[in-house]
Amino acid sequence: MSRNSATMQADYPATDLVILAGGQARRMNGMNKLLQKFDDDIQLLKIQRRFKTEIQQLWINSHRDRSIYARLLPQLHCYHDDEGGFLGPLMGMKSAWGHVQADYVLFIPCDVTYIPPDVLPRLHQRLARQPQADVAYVMMNGQALYPFCLMKRSSLPTLRAHLAQHQRSLKHCFAEMHAQVAKFKNRALFFHSINSLDELQQYRQLKFL
Repeated sequence: MSRNSATMQADYPATDLVILAGGQARRMNGMNKLLQKFDDDIQLLKIQRRFKTEIQQLWINSHRDRSIYARLLPQLHCYHDDEGGFLGPLMGMKSAWGHVQADYVLFIPCDVTYIPPDVLPRLHQRLARQPQADVAYVMMNGQALYPFCLMKRSSLPTLRAHLAQHQRSLKHCFAEMHAQVAKFKNRALFFHSINSLDELQQYRQLKFL
């Protein structure tokens, strides 16, 4: 997936996009959230259309439904976690570096509801201001959304070290990476992500009030 000429002139490095969809979705009765419609479109298509002119390649970190993804978007790529057992987003992030070609990856959770219009350049700006930083993450309405982040390839040793210690907290891992924050506000936002069928029902009801 190539970026268009306008995006190629952007003042940030080439970046791949990874959608984190490797969880079990227990509170969604195992439903694949990436294939659901939270709004007017399937989550996969909503995310792809939002970033298609800003990224190089689209990846999905997922253990299932590859054939469905391929029918929806033949150009995307998928990869499994390096280790089984549903070890969380930290494992999905570490595993990405064995597949992506870019030195920067924008990670986004599959259940995100609102995507700020300038999120990728803002995250790149935050990283550029602090050379020691290996990651910059989104804060929405004062709440840290750690899985929604921009990460450098140089983060890999830290990711490996934390996983080797069975430490899977993004917050603790990011602290060692000198994490930077891009702050956004959306006063109309009730749910930054959907984690259960009840939340999905409430989100839809609130959205169309």
